Amino acid sequence: MVWGTLCLGFDLHHRTTPPARICSSFLLLICLLAIAAGAQSSVPSQQPDQHAGMNMPMSDDAMQHMGHGIDSACDFLMSESSGTGFQPSAWPMPMVMTNTGDWRLMWMAQAFLVDTQQTGPLGADKFYSTNWGMLSAVHRLGDGDVMLRAMLSLEPATITDEFYPLLFQTGETAYGKPIVNGQHPHDFLMELSVQYARKLGEHALWDVYYAPVGDPALGPVAYPHRASAMEIPQSTLGHHWEDSTHILYNVVTAGLSYKAVRLEASSFHGAEPGENRWNVQYGAMNSYSGRFTFAPTASWVAQVSAGHLTRPEALEPGDVVRTTASLEYVVPRPHGNAWATSLIWGRNWKPSGKYGTNAVLAETVVPFKEKNFFSGRYEWTQRDELFANDPALEQQLFAQTRSRWFDISSYIVGYTRDIGIFWNVETGLGANLMLFGVPDAIKPYYGDHPLGANVYLRLRLKENR
Repeated sequence: MVWGTLCLGFDLHHRTTPPARICSSFLLLICLLAIAAGAQSSVPSQQPDQHAGMNMPMSDDAMQHMGHGIDSACDFLMSESSGTGFQPSAWPMPMVMTNTGDWRLMWMAQAFLVDTQQTGPLGADKFYSTNWGMLSAVHRLGDGDVMLRAMLSLEPATITDEFYPLLFQTGETAYGKPIVNGQHPHDFLMELSVQYARKLGEHALWDVYYAPVGDPALGPVAYPHRASAMEIPQSTLGHHWEDSTHILYNVVTAGLSYKAVRLEASSFHGAEPGENRWNVQYGAMNSYSGRFTFAPTASWVAQVSAGHLTRPEALEPGDVVRTTASLEYVVPRPHGNAWATSLIWGRNWKPSGKYGTNAVLAETVVPFKEKNFFSGRYEWTQRDELFANDPALEQQLFAQTRSRWFDISSYIVGYTRDIGIFWNVETGLGANLMLFGVPDAIKPYYGDHPLGANVYLRLRLKENR
């Protein structure tokens, strides 16, 4: 738990954003990446081929395409990306793999140091870092395999004032008020889980997952871990429609996989994390979800899921019924890169208000030669909490428009240039531009043409190839 020890040096109540403080936090991230990368030389290393250990059970055609199938429950467990969610097995997942004794280890980490500038009356500027690190450890147990996984983030220290600026983003709270036009930091402890998997014959496998903090079977792989979002530092605007459940509490999931098909069911505590990002919340299992995943080939994964969330938002009464669907496509490229694309839809139905809102996303990252990455993201979302901090104005706009939400379109175009890989840390410099389409009714508050720009340094653990 070296992360927790290092974090003790931060003033957790300091609310300003001096660049020196953020840089100090980011230097810690560099040290942590170096520690994880250094583990490769401190234990006997297992050097897998480009696809080893990254496959879920799939069809015979997919197995032929990959050149091999699932050899063990261990391979199945270590191919997961977020909770029990999978991405296309053709994705050369960035990581460092090692062995220590009979344990098989997978180290993953990514960090961005970002400067954000936004226009318009409600735009803001900030210097901050988004980041996470994960360690998975798998060991043989009986006729199957058990995996222990911990995922941590220093965002409670590197994102001050409880959020970073992101126009039209909503969800969760800061200082007792709803966050509007900002994205909350992730908790220090993003996941702590144990999972057991066992094969049932040649093509089938069952597994069970428990996490005091973890990700139930609801939605696609969360954006911090999604292949198509790896070069975009800011959150998706549809996060609270599509994948915001990636940090929840008291999660249990059971799954059954047969060839290309996987079925899962989860029970969990439905409340999203509170403002104290350093603690671990806990509550009764009062929510549930189910997910169907289909992986017909190594390049494609589709999922459909639905869940009932009990009181997910601290300041908003009522439950949410969430439905999602997604399609991910990956084509490997040389040098351990990949062209990755995702299409995602999410819908939140609010029984207390008897209405539903939708979010749609299309995003891609396209590598060019060895060191260039072009990224893009389009989103259309129906925002129903943009004026949650001003109820009088919210009622005025409802009387004017007769609508509970506003349709917002956003467009991101970006570029990242790799500097190189040093000690298994892939380093890049990049920038992106975010444009918005805004309804006339709210232009007096956001401006006619609001936009945002981000310049960033990216660090990521990755095997040298």
